[in-house]
Amino acid sequence: MKPVVIGDLSIGGDAPLAFIVGPCVIESPQHALDTASTIREIARRCNVPVIFKASYDKANRTSRTSFRGPGLEAGLAALHDVKQRTGLPILTDIHEPAHAAAAAQVVDVLQIPAFLCRQTDLLVAAARTGKAVNVKKGQFMAPRDMRHVVTKVTAEGNERLLLTERGVSFGYNNLAVDMRGFPMLRELGYPVVFDVTHSLQLPGGGDGVTAGLAEYIEPLASAGVAAGVDAVFMEVHQHPASARSDAANALRLDALEPLIRKLVRIHAIARETAIAAVPAEAPR
Repeated sequence: MKPVVIGDLSIGGDAPLAFIVGPCVIESPQHALDTASTIREIARRCNVPVIFKASYDKANRTSRTSFRGPGLEAGLAALHDVKQRTGLPILTDIHEPAHAAAAAQVVDVLQIPAFLCRQTDLLVAAARTGKAVNVKKGQFMAPRDMRHVVTKVTAEGNERLLLTERGVSFGYNNLAVDMRGFPMLRELGYPVVFDVTHSLQLPGGGDGVTAGLAEYIEPLASAGVAAGVDAVFMEVHQHPASARSDAANALRLDALEPLIRKLVRIHAIARETAIAAVPAEAPR
């Protein structure tokens, strides 16, 4: 697998386990900056590569009245400020092809939301920017179905592709994560990301909001890393209960550092085990 280089960090191949972390949505420029600054310090202490994530617009909220974010112009200005003042690479979602070029002027990774992962025009627009593209696998898709997504992006000459697992629809208001999906996605030849916190959503399970099971972040993240992923995606918030989006499945920011340290240890063991499992070359 060829690693994807994003700024000064690499994801995939022999690179260390990477983390994509931040609030679901930009609640205010100051909140985004404060959160990113804390994440940067945690990354330094843990010596791990980190990408900061936050959305300028959540166009897929459950309710029409839910907070969506500051919008394209103000949101990109906030993300530009975060990038300049923290030095962290930035990831954000795009929902419309017309937003790709503008977002690419600021951020390092363009993310395609799961429900939009088959939208050809959106994938092509993101790929043509030359930026790294992180595509979340739809909750309605099998892992190997992502081969068509891969083709749509790479046909534009962009090999800087990440594939993200974020759970599969499993009955009413439930998602499930099939650990077989990680090696299946890796067979496509691109780094695999595990979106832990969105995998713990209970879509539509609340009254006009998405419910979630944040108490299971640690065991699910541990299982995914043990199964073999290249990066872990987690939404965090200082006070999840007051978060303006995805409150029920966000990780408390003060729990991030111990979890990162645990996941790094698991990743090291998983990598050693994988290397040891490779059969030796037959004698000639």
